[in-house]
Amino acid sequence: MAGSASTVETLRWRDGRLELIDQRALPSELRYIACDSALAVAQAIRDMVVRGAPAIGCTAAYGVALEALRLQDLGREEFESGLNAAFSALSASRPTAVNLFWALNRMRDAWRTVSTPREVAARLLAEARAIHAADVDANRRMGRHGAELIRDGARVLTHCNAGALATAGHGTALGVIRSAVEAGKKVSVLADETRPFLQGARLTAWELAQDGIAVTLIADSAAGLLMSRGEIDAVIVGADRIAANGDTANKIGTYPLAVLAQRHRIAFYVAAPLSTIDLKIACGADIPIEERAADEITGFGGVRWAPQGIAARNPVFDVTPAELVTALITEAGVIAAPDGAKIAELLNRG
Repeated sequence: MAGSASTVETLRWRDGRLELIDQRALPSELRYIACDSALAVAQAIRDMVVRGAPAIGCTAAYGVALEALRLQDLGREEFESGLNAAFSALSASRPTAVNLFWALNRMRDAWRTVSTPREVAARLLAEARAIHAADVDANRRMGRHGAELIRDGARVLTHCNAGALATAGHGTALGVIRSAVEAGKKVSVLADETRPFLQGARLTAWELAQDGIAVTLIADSAAGLLMSRGEIDAVIVGADRIAANGDTANKIGTYPLAVLAQRHRIAFYVAAPLSTIDLKIACGADIPIEERAADEITGFGGVRWAPQGIAARNPVFDVTPAELVTALITEAGVIAAPDGAKIAELLNRG
């Protein structure tokens, strides 16, 4: 069936380098940027060449492997110093997406299992590839679980981009939609623009159109009207960090959608891998919220529409309280009305 599988390859390992789709250029141009060092990878993450929590985690893992391969012919002391610097640079690239730190911790654990620089480099590349493959597998399993929640004929609203472009493949929120389509259900998607960086308009709309899944673009502020008219059956979003109590950080504008969904008695689903759950964060108030440059909201694509010198704030995530989440969809299963106890149980099971 058309639209049953993603044709998008967000990141790939080619000839000893990491290649990333430059998501800043979409949808007008599909191009890859090659990275050959940890610093290049960290810059790509900061500049949003690659974005989306799972994709950032996979990319950072390859960044560590790249640096280990680059330094593997040095003496052990110089090699270890350079590799530690790589970890530091990558960990500073984005503060909110916990998958970044999860992947880096996993790479550090892999480093401890071997000793010589060449052994370390080989081990770290194998671990990065394992993280990559595991993300695709987790998304597939998540999609199958979530597809059961989507009825045939459903009109689903999604925010930002939580598809193959935000992961190693298949997607989280869009992975649920893809899996529902694979199951033979007719599903249509409403993608909101997701200002100010327009991930919904530029990325989600492009990705779904590439895969033949019916998609309609709407303004962010149109969601309430369409809900009030009964034109939206469910909302599915991804997540960049989930606190131990189920509070969820996602792209700015997610929280208002959850409030609107509750007002109109519409299911609000969060789809995310277990690696997005951060038990060190008790609740959403403790999640660090990244603020980016003001020029992302004063204009776009070289066009400025705000007055020169105007004060601007650009927080790029917000937090949705757990009580507004109908269900959390993960590769280990679905939690209805998530809370701390249910999440702890799921992690023990997963």
